[in-house]
Amino acid sequence: MEKIAVIGAGQMGNGIAQVAASAGYEVLMIDIKQEFVDRGMATIQKSLSKLVSKERMSQLDADNTLARISTTTDRSECADVDLVVEAVPEILDLKTSIFSELDEICKPECILASNTSSISISTIANATSRPDKVIGMHFMNPVPIMKLVEIINGDQTSEATNSAVVGAAEKMGKTALSCNDSPGFISNRILCPMLNEAILTLQEGVAEPAAIDGIMKLGMNHPIGPLALSDLIGLDTVLHIMNVLHEGLNDDKYAPAELLKSMVAEGKLGRKSGEGFYKY
Repeated sequence: MEKIAVIGAGQMGNGIAQVAASAGYEVLMIDIKQEFVDRGMATIQKSLSKLVSKERMSQLDADNTLARISTTTDRSECADVDLVVEAVPEILDLKTSIFSELDEICKPECILASNTSSISISTIANATSRPDKVIGMHFMNPVPIMKLVEIINGDQTSEATNSAVVGAAEKMGKTALSCNDSPGFISNRILCPMLNEAILTLQEGVAEPAAIDGIMKLGMNHPIGPLALSDLIGLDTVLHIMNVLHEGLNDDKYAPAELLKSMVAEGKLGRKSGEGFYKY
């Protein structure tokens, strides 16, 4: 595996492009508008500069990383890559249409991976003629810092595909841990109900946000409280994942809190909107 394409130059996509290029891969970062790829490259440059200033990377390595990243708005340039990592918004129709298009463009041996945090890998794979080469590659945010990549095998993902993607993640300096396709996978199936429970305690007037978060940080040694973490992830994303769990597992214990639903409806999405459980 030598050349990797990343579909999407946003927060996750540019982070994936950065760690792949830092590991020595040739990287093609793709988005639908030039301004999006330019913004993604600017974010990578800023991230690398920070690593150099903290002496975690030499200037030469940072320069070489940037030199290994090329950008385009044309997905047909994926024709010669060995791995594609899709990092677009969590919209099923968008992902399946992209995978169907990539299936036509990419060489037969190319692996198609999704950075999805909740959408079924088996469903995405069904949009292609190579379901054995479709896999989940769920990076954590922020990508350059977080060590985990959650690898999700679809119903037909081959052992060879899993092995190749685990190897690629490890070359990027990540720890790759595998699971099978299931609503929310492992990370969000366990995390998001905890976040939802914290929102329920606030909704029911059990405590104020600072106390809820403080108890979980100081008592459970969590680096960030569940309400602050919800704001960081985005309340719309938390709601989306809770809905996936609720519908996919058909269990009311995953029903999203009414407070979560009302805050999303009001546009209080957390850090990205300037207000969630806290103001930013």
